[in-house]
Amino acid sequence: MAEVPTSKLGLKRSGLALTVLLLALVSTVAYSLHERSVARQAAAQNAQIAAALQQTHSEIETLTTKLNAMSAPLPAPVQAKPEASRNRERLASVRVRPQAMHVRRAEDRRWERVQSQLSEQGKQIESTRSDLANTRTELQGSIARSHEELVLLQKKGERNYYEFDLVKSKQFQRDGPLGIRLRKANVKHQYADLQLMVDDADLTKKHVNLYEPVMFYTADGAEPAELVINSISKDHIRGYISEPKYRRSELAAMTATQSDTANPPAAASVAYSRKKLPAPQ
Repeated sequence: MAEVPTSKLGLKRSGLALTVLLLALVSTVAYSLHERSVARQAAAQNAQIAAALQQTHSEIETLTTKLNAMSAPLPAPVQAKPEASRNRERLASVRVRPQAMHVRRAEDRRWERVQSQLSEQGKQIESTRSDLANTRTELQGSIARSHEELVLLQKKGERNYYEFDLVKSKQFQRDGPLGIRLRKANVKHQYADLQLMVDDADLTKKHVNLYEPVMFYTADGAEPAELVINSISKDHIRGYISEPKYRRSELAAMTATQSDTANPPAAASVAYSRKKLPAPQ
């Protein structure tokens, strides 16, 4: 096998190195040219965008100037009225003045009547308000807001009191002169819907507020009975019922007894008058 001379090998290696260097140089030049082209394109786009923004800004300023000019108030033209027009206006004002004075006087009389009516109605409203306040005070004085206040009312001995403690149910609970059934208890607004059984009559009472007295008459009641709720919770209420201490029939019987005691029967008085006295000694 023949050996390659050393000089030829060195030349080949040198040629390869030059080739590699040339390729690297060409690649570097090509990349630089590409970067320059990209930079020029970006600069051109930026210039276009800046020009568009400048044009838009100029258009906005122009529109703003036009809008300001349009919104500015126009000066009112000053025109001198002819002498004939001024004379006609004076004559018209002179003619209309008596009629305007007549209308004003009529309106004044109407206004005085309205004021008088309003004043009278105000007095009536104030009187009614005072009566309601007095009635409310009297009612509040006889309403028990707790068990302790109910005990104090019982000690007065003027009425009979029955406490109730109800939960929401479909059954009636008998307390005193009536049966009660709780249908709904509204804790937020503090009211309850009730169903009452009064003398075999089924009654519905809606929106009974806390401490609001509900009055009703029974068949034998001389005065109205009263129902008061003094506690409202979820599906649960507490309160009491009060009724007159004596029924109408009991008062009639007591009246008859007192009348009999004051006026004895005629037969008894005759027998007493006919009683024989002992003969004198």
